[in-house]
Amino acid sequence: MSQSQSRSQSPANWQPTHQDRQGLWIFTRVRDFIDNVANSSPARLALVIFASVIVLFTGLLSLPAASASGESTPLHQALFTAVSSVCVTGLTVVSTATYWSFFGQLVILLGIFVGGLGTLTLASLLALMVSKRLGVRGKLIAQEAMNHAGRLGEVGTLLRIVIVTSVVIEGALALSLIPRFLVLGEPFWEAVWHGIFYAISSFNNAGFTPHSDGVVPYETDLWILVPLMLGVFLGSLGFPVVMVLQQNGLNWKKWNLHTKLTIQVSLILLVAGALLWGLMEWDNVRTIANMNFGDKVIHSIFASVMTRSGGFSLVDQNQMEPTTKLLSDALMFAGGGSASTAGGIKVTTIAVMFLAIIAEARGDADVKVYGRTIPQGTMRVAISVIVAGATFVSVAAFLLLSISGASLDRVLFETISAFATVGLSTNLSGELPPSGVYVLALLMFAGRVGTVTLAAGLALRQRSQLYHYPEERPIIG
Repeated sequence: MSQSQSRSQSPANWQPTHQDRQGLWIFTRVRDFIDNVANSSPARLALVIFASVIVLFTGLLSLPAASASGESTPLHQALFTAVSSVCVTGLTVVSTATYWSFFGQLVILLGIFVGGLGTLTLASLLALMVSKRLGVRGKLIAQEAMNHAGRLGEVGTLLRIVIVTSVVIEGALALSLIPRFLVLGEPFWEAVWHGIFYAISSFNNAGFTPHSDGVVPYETDLWILVPLMLGVFLGSLGFPVVMVLQQNGLNWKKWNLHTKLTIQVSLILLVAGALLWGLMEWDNVRTIANMNFGDKVIHSIFASVMTRSGGFSLVDQNQMEPTTKLLSDALMFAGGGSASTAGGIKVTTIAVMFLAIIAEARGDADVKVYGRTIPQGTMRVAISVIVAGATFVSVAAFLLLSISGASLDRVLFETISAFATVGLSTNLSGELPPSGVYVLALLMFAGRVGTVTLAAGLALRQRSQLYHYPEERPIIG
């Protein structure tokens, strides 16, 4: 027996060859490079990871096995669907139920799960890294697990907590939906598939549906609508808020400032949105005018919940009143909670700006709420997020107006829905040429990672200065 054969059969005496050492060296260098990027520029790492995941899912959706016809899907359609699923948006250019095969729908569902989970983890990590600068500590992770904010050593612990929380909530939603689909006459495995699909889609605020008619056939079925609304609402609160609720329940005094602002503003937007939506659509014969009082109330609440990021719809968005579309634009742009599966500029951003306006009107030097002072840096980040969001929407709307020639209200609705990763649609996405599809895909990507990474990047760039220039106030207003 040769010496090389002896080594191959004797693991205890094995020594790494030159090729083995070189392979380990390459792996180590790649790992060190990723660690350096994560430490120096987490925003850049986030962009790379999301882009890589989207490329992977685009390739999977382009396979002939992914379409019901067995043919390869055009690049712009595969890319748009991949971006929409990974960015948990819900906009489609082809029917999810009829165009894609079971394999294609499974890829979309995996994209939703990975995208939502990655967003939660990424946003939580970025919030951790900038918590001291932003002044928003919260109880993102139990204090005993946090030796030092911003260390990447907690990635494993954080990821484990996020996965467990997500799976538990999605499992509970699925278990509540599956029996109802069975009662409605669906075969067992089909009911299981639909229950799981809706559970993951709702909690991740994705808005994808495995039915060709969406959730319209269940427009009066509370056994279907209530779990969907509950899943979307919990997902839109954000992982930091869910953690605080798990630890402290409904004890208001033990909630941190982030949790108080998120829940308070979310409930205000939910109630105000339902009242205004119902008032505007009450006599609209194209939507809910012919329904009884109870069904009108259900539709109003459902629309208010879904407009802020859920994406499920019970009415044709094209048939709504112009004032309702404008209200929907505002609610979509507002979005949900920070570090959540929802999009938009986030409710805490709105809260901070509203509190700053009140402080300025009163002549207060500090922005204060619930016995806490909000740092100046947080307000600068909030302003930057709002301006950046408005800029993204304006540029994309200008491009789509030029490409499609559609009316402004439809273009603006579709643009804000894409940026805020909501998924409500006036069917403009399916009518656009490939160039318009790429614009919306880029906007969804920017809306999902743009504002979070911008906030983190701006916060990390804050640094102490040893000098200040003389102050001079320009005329405002």
